[in-house]
Formats: sequence, structure tokens, C-alpha cells
Amino acid sequence: MQQLKVIYEDNHIIVVEKPVNIPSQGDKTGDVDLLTIVKQYIKEKYQKPGNVYVGLVHRLDRPVGGVMVFAKTSKAASRLSNQVREKQFQKTYITIVNGKMEQNQGTLEDYLLKDERNNKSKVVIEGIKNSKLAVLDYEVLKYDEQLDLSVLKIHLHTGRHHQIRVQLSSRNHSIYGDQKYGGRGHGKQLTLWAYELKVFHPTSNEELTFYSLPEKIGSWKILEDIQGLESK
Repeated sequence: MQQLKVIYEDNHIIVVEKPVNIPSQGDKTGDVDLLTIVKQYIKEKYQKPGNVYVGLVHRLDRPVGGVMVFAKTSKAASRLSNQVREKQFQKTYITIVNGKMEQNQGTLEDYLLKDERNNKSKVVIEGIKNSKLAVLDYEVLKYDEQLDLSVLKIHLHTGRHHQIRVQLSSRNHSIYGDQKYGGRGHGKQLTLWAYELKVFHPTSNEELTFYSLPEKIGSWKILEDIQGLESK
């Protein structure tokens, strides 16, 4: 079983770093998933007999790594799920994209339509049936002229299917390593990482902030000289 990196844990929640290329929960591939790994960790650590309860309240796409919170009780799961619905979860991502952004910061708004059959989404005009509004803010942390790549910090306002990947690729700033949406770096790991998560504790209601950064190797070496990125 994969080693689990625990960022925070108490009686109600457990916050972990999701490794890349592991599904958040079981899927048709049958590959080992993070939910199962977390359950196994709790079972072994506390020597619990029988089934262990762990509530999945949000997901990250399989190729994306970073911060995820799981509930350890059904009450915590219900309250965290409510925060997701009420848009109280604040998610910030780090990504590496093609080219130089036109502005150092900005907001992207699009209507996205999911293609279930091909598991892709695309930008469409407002009013198209089943399309959903997608909004994110971005800030440029670094532009590497030699590589012609930019490092962005992304704050999500909505959680649409492949939202960050689609919105950036539609503006010719595909994420490095994103074969699905035309990114450079063929065969490289998708460079999208869930860097920061703010939630309210399900029982104390205290606002908690958790961080996770990818190892600064390979494509992520570009993060080395960026100041102000916390990893706690």
C-alpha cells in the first residue's frame, strides 16, 4: 500500500497530500485509490476492526496532486459537504502553462460544456444547454523566458470538470504536460497541483488553511526561486 503523507489529523478530519496518478476514489480501472489508502491508514494506526468510515467530500483529477481533506465521521462529512455546496471551500492551485500571460493577474470567465463520452470539456457561448459558468482568478508568479513557460497561482470560484485545464488551453496557455488539452511536454506529468485549501473545521468552525507543494524536481524545478510559496 502506498505511503500516506498526512498534513493534519484530529478526531473529525484527516488532511493528506494526494499523490499524482492515483484516483481520489475507486473507479473502473480498479487501481488503488486514495480513499482506500486513507481507510487502511486509519485502520492500521488505530487498530480498528471491521470497516472504517472515511467520507469523501471533494475530489482531485487523477493526474493532479496536492491537498485533500477527508471526513472521519458522518457528521463531519455532512458539514464539509455543505461547505463545498455553499462555496466555503477555498482552493488554490499552482500550475505551469505555455507562453507569457497577457496580464500579471486577472479573472477568467467562461461557459463550459462537458462531453461525457470523451471525458473532456470545452468553452461554449452562454445559453448552450447543460453549459455551466466557470470562474477563476489567476496570478503570475514567474515567467521563464528560456522555457517560454509561466507559473500561475489559480484561485477557483467554481469547480467545473477540467475547469483550469480548459479555461487556460482555450486562451493558448495550455498546462505543461496536458496531452488532453494540447499542452507542451508530451509524455510529461501534468503540472497542476492543489497547493492550498481553506476550510472551516466541522465542529469548532475555526478556519483552517493547509498547504502542499510538489517536490521541486523535473518540470517543477521552475518553482525553486519563487518566494512566498509556503509548504507547511
